Amino acid sequence: MTDLGDFSDFAGDDSDDSSDAGRDEQAETAAGNGGSARSESVSEPESATAASSADADRVDAGRDGRDDPDDGGSTDAAGATGATDDADDLQFDQYDADPVGDERGVGAIAVSQGLRVSEDPDRTALRAFVTTGNRERVRLGKYLVVPYPDDELLFCRIVGLEYAQEFQADDATEIHARRAMRRPADEFEERDFKFMAELEPIAVLFSDRGDLKRRMVDRVPKPQATVGEATDATQIKTGLKIPEAGVFLGHLSVGGEKVRTAARPPTIDYRLKDDYADGDPLVFRHTLVAGGTGSGKTHASKNILRQYLAVERSYEMDDGREVQAAVVQFDPQDEYAQMHDDNPAADADDERRWEREGIAYGGHDDTVAFVPTVGNATYTAAHHDAEQIPFTVPFSMVRSRPWLAASAGLNDNQYPALQTLLSRFFDQYGNGGTYAEFCSFLDDPALKEELDESGRIHEATYEAVFRRVRGMPDGVFDQDARPITDLVEQFVKPGRLSVVPTYHVSDSRATETVVLALASLLVDEKLSSDPRFPRIADTPLLVGMDEAHNFLADADTVQARQVVGKFTDAAKQGRKERLGLFLITQDPQDVAESVFKQVNTKVVLNLGDEDAIKSVNIPPALAEKVPYMETGQMVVYSPDNSEPVELLGLPTCLTRHGRG
Repeated sequence: MTDLGDFSDFAGDDSDDSSDAGRDEQAETAAGNGGSARSESVSEPESATAASSADADRVDAGRDGRDDPDDGGSTDAAGATGATDDADDLQFDQYDADPVGDERGVGAIAVSQGLRVSEDPDRTALRAFVTTGNRERVRLGKYLVVPYPDDELLFCRIVGLEYAQEFQADDATEIHARRAMRRPADEFEERDFKFMAELEPIAVLFSDRGDLKRRMVDRVPKPQATVGEATDATQIKTGLKIPEAGVFLGHLSVGGEKVRTAARPPTIDYRLKDDYADGDPLVFRHTLVAGGTGSGKTHASKNILRQYLAVERSYEMDDGREVQAAVVQFDPQDEYAQMHDDNPAADADDERRWEREGIAYGGHDDTVAFVPTVGNATYTAAHHDAEQIPFTVPFSMVRSRPWLAASAGLNDNQYPALQTLLSRFFDQYGNGGTYAEFCSFLDDPALKEELDESGRIHEATYEAVFRRVRGMPDGVFDQDARPITDLVEQFVKPGRLSVVPTYHVSDSRATETVVLALASLLVDEKLSSDPRFPRIADTPLLVGMDEAHNFLADADTVQARQVVGKFTDAAKQGRKERLGLFLITQDPQDVAESVFKQVNTKVVLNLGDEDAIKSVNIPPALAEKVPYMETGQMVVYSPDNSEPVELLGLPTCLTRHGRG
């Protein structure tokens, strides 16, 4: 028994018949080839007699040759000499078969399955054959260049890899499978298969008076053109439209590995445009950082914000002044005030690398924590050394923001009633009127009866408004601290990072009220044609909001619509008013669409929720990578800045990070 079956039944019992058949077949073959076999049948005795006679003649001839050594023309000797001469005549000339020159690239453009570039990506057919020695280092997402005959280059990306049969064979058989199962795992004959790479053309690179530029793909490469890995930093940045200067976000990567070049440093730095050469700086066209817990979104956000706070970074105002930006960061987890301090985990090597790449690093001295005073909540800050300034939200801010005065949703009938009551209250008490005084003002049966009888506010509506005003969390307004309206000159200051921590406020509704009061103050002053606080209007401003989904979510209440509408207007007019939104969230699907669609730059880290991934609306090829990204890996989609790319953030935070 063998692996191929039991052949014991085939013992050769019909050997005589087989021999006869073999002899007949040999005779027919010889006759067909012009041999000495006769066409007529030869009887077995006659054949045997002829063979015996021939053998005898050969023996005699051999004996005669040995007896006469001087006879050089014996039959065997002559035959041997003739055979040797024939063999010499059949020998081939030897040629050097080694290839001339050095191989370049990883393979060549193939046409076996078509070669086409098209305006319709689905009709583009661009494939490369990858040679055996290069197959192990080829990965999805790698950037390649293909030369044209006139020195232009096709810049492209690998979007598909496959093995194909080199020869027509069926390897889906028992024999092939069992042979493969017995072979060592690392024993594989690459030459038995073709390794094909499917390419996505991105741009054509060309030289214009010594400068490398890009244009849309408008020509097809030649068949068998060499395909090489993109290793030139200028080619890669030009091909992906990455600016040479701007705000540093991270290093270009593929599959979590940094793209390496022959330059020094060997990495490709990715930056956001931050000047007026091609329009407004992208900071004023808004940024979204989305990532789940543990993805590194706070780490990444700190590194990005640190760049906006660099001393050398400033923005031109309408009056021609160059002014540093002020950054206001709302911080529900109390992590951003740490940006005041250096990172003790950063060593000298880190700092040398950052300096070499022009990255701002180290603690930002002008960092101040503006701590809201809410009820009995106390704030401790052993994890940072930033200055702390307590403040309170004055009830006077409600005069132009009625939605701040209700703890729960008001409907379309109740909101106008609240506006009427607030207007009447502030006319009577002035801007010094407090929340407690407003509650006492509403608790007046005569007022309720008057407004009901006049038809201005129905009694039931009046009572509903009163319940919601009285339902506000304790201690939000008018606490024992300076009003934020008295601190505007300190709160918004060029080059300052003002952090508003709310981790110590346990009531989520109180937190929401504080954040929206301050954020709306900044937005209103920026959008006002007659601002009350010129400092806000005259300073480039970046408003950062962590857990933005808690404050800018779509909802059916009047308050929610008012807030979302305000920030939608801010997002639309941000470029003109030098106002940028920096939204950070782990639930991007909950951010109001009207705000979301105004965001130009999306930085997406690991997200495990399918709805969250769909909501960020990044290209499908990158969206598929998002659930598998490790901490610090990110996708950047910024159409006005570059092609969609994958980045690897800095492993060490530029400022202090973490409570350890």
